[in-house]
Amino acid sequence: MVSRSYSNLLELASGEAPPPPSIGPRRLPRVMTAAGIISDLDSDTDSDSNSDTGSASSRPRTIVVANHLPLRVRPDSTSPIAGLSFSWDHDSLLLHLKQDYQNAPPKTDFLYVGCLREITELSMVDQESVANHLLESFNCVPVFLPGDLLGRFYHGFCKQYLWPLFHYMLPLSPDLGGRFERNLWQSYVSVNKIFADRILEVINPDDDFVWVHDYHLMVLPTFLRKRFNRVKLGFFLHSPFPSSEIYKTLPVREELLRAVLNSDLIGFHTFDYARHFLSCCSRMLGLSYHSKRGYIGLEYYGRIVSIKILPVGVHLGQLKSVLSLPETENKVRELIEQFWNKGRVMLLGVDDMDIFKGISLKLLALEELLKQHADWRGKVVLVQIANPARGKGKDVTEVQNEIHTTVKRINDFYGGPDYKPVILLDEPMQFYERIAYYVTAEVCLVTAVRDGMNLIPYEYVISRQGNDKLDQVLLANGFGSVVPKKSMLVVSEFIGCSPSLSGAIRVNPWNNEAVSDAMDYALTMPEGEKQLRHEKHYRYVSTHDVGYWAKSFLQDLERSCKDHSTRRCWGIGFGLRFRVVALDLNFRKLSMEHIVGAYRRARQRAVLLDYDGTLMPQQGSIDKSPSARTVEILNKLCGDGKNMVFLVSARKRETLSEWFGQCENLGMAAEHGYFLRLKRNAEWKTCIQAADCSWKQIAEPVMRLYTETTDGSTIEDRETSLVWSYEDADPDFGSCQAKELLDHLESVLANEPVSVKSGPHIVEVKPQGVSKGLVAQRLLAVMEEKGVSPDFILCIGDDRSDEDMFEVITTAATGGMLASDAEIFACTVGRKPSKAKYYLDDTAEIVRLMQGLASVSEQAASSSEVD
Repeated sequence: MVSRSYSNLLELASGEAPPPPSIGPRRLPRVMTAAGIISDLDSDTDSDSNSDTGSASSRPRTIVVANHLPLRVRPDSTSPIAGLSFSWDHDSLLLHLKQDYQNAPPKTDFLYVGCLREITELSMVDQESVANHLLESFNCVPVFLPGDLLGRFYHGFCKQYLWPLFHYMLPLSPDLGGRFERNLWQSYVSVNKIFADRILEVINPDDDFVWVHDYHLMVLPTFLRKRFNRVKLGFFLHSPFPSSEIYKTLPVREELLRAVLNSDLIGFHTFDYARHFLSCCSRMLGLSYHSKRGYIGLEYYGRIVSIKILPVGVHLGQLKSVLSLPETENKVRELIEQFWNKGRVMLLGVDDMDIFKGISLKLLALEELLKQHADWRGKVVLVQIANPARGKGKDVTEVQNEIHTTVKRINDFYGGPDYKPVILLDEPMQFYERIAYYVTAEVCLVTAVRDGMNLIPYEYVISRQGNDKLDQVLLANGFGSVVPKKSMLVVSEFIGCSPSLSGAIRVNPWNNEAVSDAMDYALTMPEGEKQLRHEKHYRYVSTHDVGYWAKSFLQDLERSCKDHSTRRCWGIGFGLRFRVVALDLNFRKLSMEHIVGAYRRARQRAVLLDYDGTLMPQQGSIDKSPSARTVEILNKLCGDGKNMVFLVSARKRETLSEWFGQCENLGMAAEHGYFLRLKRNAEWKTCIQAADCSWKQIAEPVMRLYTETTDGSTIEDRETSLVWSYEDADPDFGSCQAKELLDHLESVLANEPVSVKSGPHIVEVKPQGVSKGLVAQRLLAVMEEKGVSPDFILCIGDDRSDEDMFEVITTAATGGMLASDAEIFACTVGRKPSKAKYYLDDTAEIVRLMQGLASVSEQAASSSEVD
C-alpha cells in the first residue's frame, strides 16, 4: 500500500511506488539499482525509537555529508578492490576540517558520506567490495548513483539551475542558465533521498551529529528529520545565497527553504548571505528572526533554527607543510630567475575557468593599466592560473575562447620578444607549484563577479609569510638582510572572503578603470603600509583556520541541540512540506472529549474569548465581521445560566456593539479591556481611571510620518489608543520601519502615561496598565461579588496580548477566587511557546470546539424543559 506521503511525492519521484525500506540491523547494504525511486517517506513514524545502528563509541561522532567524498580514485589493475586504488584527497576541505579539528580537544570521530569522483558505474559485487573497504580503511560511506541519474542531478539541476541562480544568473533565455525542468528536480530529490537512505544505515541518532554541506543536498534535512525527529543536524552553504528578488524566481523555492529549515543550525560565510536567506524566510514563509545574546535564531513550529555566520578558513598545517617541501623551494628559485632577475613584477590570479570568476574582466583591467601607465610596460606580468572548470557546457567553452582571445590581443599589442604581459597557465598544476607562485607574486588579484568564499587570498597571505628556509632563498636573491612580509590583495566586493580582509583593496570587478587603479595602487603603496596590511591579514587568517571554523560550527550545533530531550516532538505535513513541531513537555492539544466532559460536570463557568485570530482568522477575508454561525454559537453559550461569557478584543466598542448586538448576555471588552460591558443593555465602563489622550497630539504626527514613507501602512485611531499597521506593506521594510517607529514613539512619549507595544504587523500606543489580564480579573471579581465560584474556566487567545489572560486564570486557583475543584483550560491558537497549557491548531478547530460546547448547553436546556 502506498503511504500517505508517497501519494504527494509522485511529482517529485519518477512515479513507481518503491518497496519498503529495510529497517533491520544496520549495515552497509547493496545500493539502490533503480534511478529516481524514492522510498516511503512515511514509513517508520516511530521517529525517536532507540536504534542499534552504528557501533558504540566512547567519543562523539560527526557524520560529514557532502556531494563528494574526500578521496582520490585511480584505476589499479593490481588492486583486488574493483581494480581501483584509493587515497585521501589532501586538497579537500572536508579532510582539512577533520585534521585541524582533531588537533585540539574534544576528540571527535568523523564519518564521511558522499559520492566518489569520476568513477564509472560498478557492478553490485564491486560496489559491496568498495563500500566495505572504504568504511574499514577510510571511515567513508560511498553513495553509488546510476550514471544517468548522476548526470541529471549534478550537471542538470545543480550546475544548470541552482548554481547559476545562487550566483545571481536568471534563466532569461536558454543560453543564460537552465530553464526549470521538472524531471531534473525529481532527480535532485531522488539523489537526496538516496543519500538519506545511506546515512540511515550508519547513524546512531541519539549520539551522532550530522553535518550536511552545500547546495547539492538542500532537501536532505527533510528526509533525515522525517526518520528521526530529534536528529542533531547542521547544514552549511558554501555558495552565495541570492537576494529574495532572485531566489523567488525558483519554482521550488518554498520546498528548498522548508527542507533547509529542518536543520538545527544553518551556516553561511557572510552576513549578506544569511540576511538574504532570512529575508526569503520572511517574505515567502512569514517567519521572523530574533537575535539573543549574539545568536540569531528563527522560530519554526516551536523549534529554534540557529543561524551561524562564519567564513571557512585554510588548513594551516597543509600549507606550512607544502611551504617546507624541497620542490617548493626549487620552484621558487625557478620563478625568481624567470621574473625577479629579469626585472619583472608578478601579479597573480588563480581561478576556476567558469563564467563567474571574472578572468576576462581581470585581463581587461590589466590592459587598461598598461594603456594608462606606460611605465609598467615591460615590467608587469600577470600570471593567470586557470583551473579546469567544474561544470561543462556552452558557457564554459565561450569563456575559454574569450580568455584566449584577450590574452593573445594583449600580448600581441604590449608584448615583445622577451616579454609577455600575460602568462596563461590552464593545464593541471601541482599544489606546491601554486604555492611557489604565491610566494613570488607581488600582488594577488581575485576579481570574481560572484563567489561563495574563495580561499585563494587566504592561501596567498600564509604563503607570503613563508618560513625560514624560503627566507634564505629570497635573501640569496637580493633581499638584503631582512625579508619584508607583505601580501597585497586586490579582491572583488562580491566574494565571501572580502569582508574579513579589511586590509585588501576592494574593487567592483565590472569597473575596469577602478581595478586598473587598484593594481597600480597595490604596486606603488609604501612598503611600510604593505607590511602593516600583511600583519593584519596574517593575524586573522592564522587564527581563523579551518579547524577554528569546524570547531565553532560543531560547538554551536551542540548548543542548538541541547534542548532536544526536553521537548515533545512530532512530525506534520506530507512530502517535502514535512516539518517537526517541538513544544514543552507539558504543552498539549486540547482534547474535545476532556473539555466537553468537564463542561458537562461544571456548576458555574467562565469563558473568555479573543476575537481576531481566534474566532476570526487573521488572514483571508478583508471583512472581519462575525459570521451568522459564530453569533449563533455565542448566543447559545450566553443562554446557558451557568455561563458567563466575555469577548475580549482590541477593536473599538462601537464595532463590537454593531457586530454582536444580537447577543444579549455576551460580556464584551473593547480596546484590550479599557472598556467593559457585562451584557448588551449595560453601560460601558472603564477598567482604569479615565485616560488623558492628549498624548495623541504627539504620537499621531510621528505615525503619520511613517505612514507616508511606508507604502501599504495605515493608522487606526481608537478612543484610547493609536495603532499603526503594516500588514499590507513590504514585510522587510515594514518590519524595519516598525522597529524605528517603536524607538521613536518610546522616545517622544517617555514622559506620558502610555505604553508602546509591537504586535503582529502593528505598533500600538495605549494607556499604561491596560491589558486583557484586567478583563480576566474583572470577570472573576464580578462572579465573586455574586457569590459564585467558577469550577470551569476556558480562556482562548492567539497572540502575545492574550498571554496576560492566561497568566491571570492559571494563578487564580491559589487566590481563593475559584472553586477547589476548578478545572482551568488556557488555550492558544497554534503550536507555539505560550503560558497556556493547551493549544488548538487553527480558528476552525476553535469554532468546532465552541459549537460542541454550545450543543452541550442546548441539550442541557432541552432536558430542563422536559423535566
